[in-house]
Amino acid sequence: MTDAANPPTKRPPRPRPDAEARRRAILDAALEVFAEHGFTGARMEDVARRAGIAKGTLYLYFKDKTALFEGLVHDAADPILGRLERDFAGFEGSTRDFLVHLFHHIETEAVATPRRHIVRLMLAEGERFPAITDFYYREVVERGLGLLRAINARALERGEITSDAALRFPQLLVAPVLVAAVWDGLFGRNEPLDARGMFLAHAEIVMRGLGWRDL
Repeated sequence: MTDAANPPTKRPPRPRPDAEARRRAILDAALEVFAEHGFTGARMEDVARRAGIAKGTLYLYFKDKTALFEGLVHDAADPILGRLERDFAGFEGSTRDFLVHLFHHIETEAVATPRRHIVRLMLAEGERFPAITDFYYREVVERGLGLLRAINARALERGEITSDAALRFPQLLVAPVLVAAVWDGLFGRNEPLDARGMFLAHAEIVMRGLGWRDL
């Protein structure tokens, strides 16, 4: 029986997790699951379990596995590409300096983080899933190529370079990013890659190949 003089103490209600914090936990868990099992093998229930939520709660945020993967890509795009687009718009230094900045940012925000697994997943399974490949192209590849073309166009206008090869084929600039993203998973235990050093060497080689001139 309850003592009328000493009623039971009510427990304070548990604080409800912030919606954005929960979404962040879901995306972090999804990245781990996709990295371990690929797009085909990843299951929504595994993501929910790792995020510490009910499966039904997960579906309140993402309707299916494709939407979850798209959320991952979108979440990664702005910290990397969005930041570089904003930096380039106000950058007054040389093209060589911006390329060094670009590669450093990609190395620290993509290659050296779990986000590199998204690139690996696209290379391994993208051909079998056109819908997610098209989404990745729009969100990442198309934006990235547009930025690289803008960098090369400005370098030509400034007279810093004499060749338009990288304007026509901006893929030449991004090639080492793909190498770095894949190398660690395949051969990192055999020969660790100095991604930062490779990016700097690549920037130097590219600029010389484009006819760089110190102004």
